[in-house]
Amino acid sequence: MACAISILMKDLADELPLDVMEVELKGEMMELQHDSPFLRTPKIVSDKDYSVTVNSRLIIITAGAHQQEGESRLSLVQHNVNIFKFIIPHVVKYRPHCKLLVVSNPVDILTYVVWNISDSPKNRVIGSGCNLDLAWFYYLMGERLGVHPLSCHGWVLGMHGDSSVPVWSGMNVAGVSLKNLHPDLGTDADKEHGKEVHKQVVDSAYEVIKLEVYTSWSVGTNDTLTNSG
Repeated sequence: MACAISILMKDLADELPLDVMEVELKGEMMELQHDSPFLRTPKIVSDKDYSVTVNSRLIIITAGAHQQEGESRLSLVQHNVNIFKFIIPHVVKYRPHCKLLVVSNPVDILTYVVWNISDSPKNRVIGSGCNLDLAWFYYLMGERLGVHPLSCHGWVLGMHGDSSVPVWSGMNVAGVSLKNLHPDLGTDADKEHGKEVHKQVVDSAYEVIKLEVYTSWSVGTNDTLTNSG
């Protein structure tokens, strides 16, 4: 639902189809329809039948088991692969040439799984990757340095979550290289404790899960930005 809200607020779709949980879904669809006077998306629909996606240019896949407190993303692999084996053939049946954006965890592995199951060209299957890690990193760097997160720039690479890797040499604030100011940034000799910031990034999802059961709003916003970009 977080993805749906973000898409509506950014006016990215002419039609927004939702699917899966029938009773809850109908209520959520009705609430979004009630908001339609304030939105520019003219059509909001929901259905358990995958044919509702027939005219979609982009399908965002968020299905999967929720990560439990203290559980790693990798522990979700088999369960979510089984879910994808069921849903992906239905998705591509009705819209074989659409783009697929994978959000479910572990996102890097499941993106590869979707590519294999869908038999889509590689440029049509996209994973959200480390987008969220990077957003968290910008926020925490901004908090530590006393600047707005939009002034922070750089890259976080690798697998989303525990295996992500910040590229310290590319980190800058408003174009000013942090590595030039602090050559030890990200090393054991770093007096600015850059590694602690990255650890906070890795631990953020676990903390949210502990407090809120699962992450959603920041994920939805990030994936909407991926789509709009």
